[in-house]
Amino acid sequence: MALQPVTRRSVPEAVFDQIVAEVVSGQLAPGDTLPSERHLAELLGVSRPAVREALQRVAAAGLVEVRQGDPTTVRDYRRHAGLDLLPRLLVPRGELDLSVARSVLEARLHIGPEVAGLAAERAGNALAEPLRAAVADLEAAADPVQRQRVALGFWEHVVEGADSIAFQLMFNSLRAAYEPALAVLGTVMEAEVGRVEAYRELAAAIVAGDAPEARRLADDLLGTGTRELLAVIRALEEQPDD
Repeated sequence: MALQPVTRRSVPEAVFDQIVAEVVSGQLAPGDTLPSERHLAELLGVSRPAVREALQRVAAAGLVEVRQGDPTTVRDYRRHAGLDLLPRLLVPRGELDLSVARSVLEARLHIGPEVAGLAAERAGNALAEPLRAAVADLEAAADPVQRQRVALGFWEHVVEGADSIAFQLMFNSLRAAYEPALAVLGTVMEAEVGRVEAYRELAAAIVAGDAPEARRLADDLLGTGTRELLAVIRALEEQPDD
């Protein structure tokens, strides 16, 4: 295990981050056992209560199983973890994971149209002002990165209008995974976030309560960016390894 002594920050949080990184990277595989609390505390240079708190958080995230009197065992995060792990999986150790990026795009494309339809059915005209303002901000945005931020705000209103806690939590996780890469994605995403009129039409359909049209327009809008990004991912995957 490549664990390092902890300095500054919240100690349990730092311990939590290191263990999660080991699990996500595969350094700790499903079925592996962690050292005892005492040994972990010695390795990391922290107190046993800090280690215990961190392990409780790791267990709550679905990454390890803690049993009284038995070693702490690593679980298969693909089967047990939740969406809150997604941002860590997207950029593990500072490098973009292309397969995870692809799955984020696929989820975005499938979820977005349904959320737009629900917003039209459940909120309709109540979204008129926030969506109008978001479209105006999108039109006034000075650069691609800023347009992406405004577009995320637009979708935040749509998700809130859909009034679905499951979709809201999915959106939160997808947004947390996506936001750190805004600058890198600026040029590619311009094909989508630069379509101000498409956002305006989608907003009009939602406000009018036209769920089928909102779904169709959302699919068309999100499909543009998705196709561009998937093409970039395919090109990166096809590049020969050095």
